Amino acid sequence: MNVAELFVRCMETEGVTHIFGVPGEENESLLFALEDSSITFVPCRHEQGAAFIANVLGRLTGKAGVCLATLGPGATNLITGVADANLDKAPLFAITAQGGLDRLHHESHQKIDIVKMFQPITKWNGAVTSPEVVTEMICKAFREAEQEKPGATHIELSEDVADLEVTHTDKPITPKRPRRPAADYKAMRQTVALINEARKPIVLAGNGAIRKRASKHLTEFAEKHGIPVASTFMGKGALTDRSDLSLGAIGLGFKDYVVEAFEASDLVITVGYDVAEYPPEKWNIGVDKSVIHIDFDPAEVYAEYDPDLEVVGDISDALWELNRKEDLFPHLESGWFKPVRDRIRDNLSSYRLADDEKMTVPGALHVIREVMDDDGLLISDVGTHKMWIARNFPTNCPNGCLISNGMASMGIALPGAIAASLDNPGRSIVAAMGDGGFLMNAAELETARRLGSGFVAIVFNDNDYGLISWKQHLSRQKSVSTRIGNPDFPAFVKSFGVEGLRAETPAQLRDILQDRLSRHTLCVIEVPIQTNVNNELVEELNTYWNQ
Repeated sequence: MNVAELFVRCMETEGVTHIFGVPGEENESLLFALEDSSITFVPCRHEQGAAFIANVLGRLTGKAGVCLATLGPGATNLITGVADANLDKAPLFAITAQGGLDRLHHESHQKIDIVKMFQPITKWNGAVTSPEVVTEMICKAFREAEQEKPGATHIELSEDVADLEVTHTDKPITPKRPRRPAADYKAMRQTVALINEARKPIVLAGNGAIRKRASKHLTEFAEKHGIPVASTFMGKGALTDRSDLSLGAIGLGFKDYVVEAFEASDLVITVGYDVAEYPPEKWNIGVDKSVIHIDFDPAEVYAEYDPDLEVVGDISDALWELNRKEDLFPHLESGWFKPVRDRIRDNLSSYRLADDEKMTVPGALHVIREVMDDDGLLISDVGTHKMWIARNFPTNCPNGCLISNGMASMGIALPGAIAASLDNPGRSIVAAMGDGGFLMNAAELETARRLGSGFVAIVFNDNDYGLISWKQHLSRQKSVSTRIGNPDFPAFVKSFGVEGLRAETPAQLRDILQDRLSRHTLCVIEVPIQTNVNNELVEELNTYWNQ
C-alpha cells in the first residue's frame, strides 16, 4: 500500500462519499487510489465550482465536503471557494497536489508555496512529508473542519510522497467527535439576571443558530416567552417566518424597517452571531441596551460589539438551560414589537405582482415561495437579488435559504444546487442568480447534467452587475462600468443538453416551477427583470425615517 492509498482509506473512514475536483498530472496516484475505493470522484469544470460544491455540501450536512486540485493554477483556482467556506463557517477539506520534493528547493514549473498561500484562509493546513503522518493529518483535517466553529482545512500531497510505500502498520484513525462544553453556570445565572430586567428584548439569530439543535431550542425559547426574533442573512430559518414572532432578516446596507425594533429594544440576545455577517454598528443603536452573546466562541473584539455578558459553549445547551427555567422576563412588555412586524409584512406583501405584469426580483420571490414546499431550499448567489432574497423571501426551516455572506462570493449558487441535489434528491431546490454570477460557473451545468441533478436554476437578467450599479446610484446618482452583454440564455443552456426556458410574467414562472419542481428535473429559467424597485425601496425607507 502506498501513501495515496492510505490517504484514501483514511477518508473512507471519515465517511467521505464524494470528492469534487479537476484532475491533474501530479495527483495521478491519488486519482487511481480513488478509482479502487468506495469514494466517487466527480470531475468538475473548474476548481472554483468544485470548492463551492464541497462548501455547500458541508454546510448542509455538517460533514466536511471534499475538493481536490492539482498544483499551481489548480490550487489557486480553489481559493475563493475555500475562503468562502472558512468565512461562512462551512466544513470543507481541500486537497492539493505538489511537485516532487526534489524540486521544491528552487524555482520550478507551476511551483508556488500552496501551504503558505492557504494558511490565512483555513483553520488548519499542512503538507504530507512522510507516510507516518498520514493517518494523524487526515483525522486532524476532518476534526478541525467539522468542530465548532466549522471551517476549511487543507492538505498538500506531493507526487513523489504519494507513491511512497507504507511500511508501518498504522490504520486509519476512527473519528470521535468530542462533546462541546456547556456554558459556565455563573454565566447562565447572570444571563437570567439580565433577562429579568428587560422590557423589550429581541433575539438576533446568526449563522450558528441554524446548526445542530440550536434552531429547535431557539424556537422554544422565543415561543415560550413571546420574544421577537430577527436573523442575519445566514440565520434565516432559525425561527420559521410563519411565526408571528419573526421579524425577518436584517442586513441591508441601508436602514430597513426591522432596525426600528433594535432601536427600541433594551436587551439584544445574539445567538450564534458572527460580526462578519453584519456589522454591529448597523443594529446596536438607539436606546441604551444590554447585549448577551450566546455562541460557541467568545465575541470578537469590536468597539460596537462589547457584550455585557458572554455565554460561551454549546448554543443548544445554553438555550435548553434557559428553557428549563420558569418566570423569565417578569417585566416584558408583551407584543411591543408588533407594529414593526406588521409594517414589515405589509411592505413584503406590496411586491406581489399580477399574473401578467413584468417581472421584478421581489415579485418573482412571491411566486417561488408560493410554489415551493416549506422544507424546500432556495440557494442565493450574490448580487441585487441576494438583498431581495434575504429581505423578502420567507424561510420556514433551518438551511431553507442559503446565502453566502461572509465572503459573499458570486458564482456559488449553481454549484451549491448540485451539492443540495446530491444531499437530498427529493427536495425542492431553486438556485437563484443574476446574469453575472451565472456565467461565472455556468460550465458546471455539464457537471449537474452528468450527475443527474434535479433542481431549477433561475437567472435574473438585467444585463448589468446590478448590485454595484445600485450602490453607485445610491452614492453618486449614476453608475459606470457595470453594463454587460449576455448570450441567448435558453439557447446557451440547451447546448449543454439542459432544458432552457424564459419566463417574462409571474404566470409563466409559476407554471414552469410547479411542473419542474414536482418532477425534480434540471432546468434553467431566464427571468428578465425590471430594476426600478431597487431605488424605489430606498426612497420609501428614506421617506419613512425622515418623516
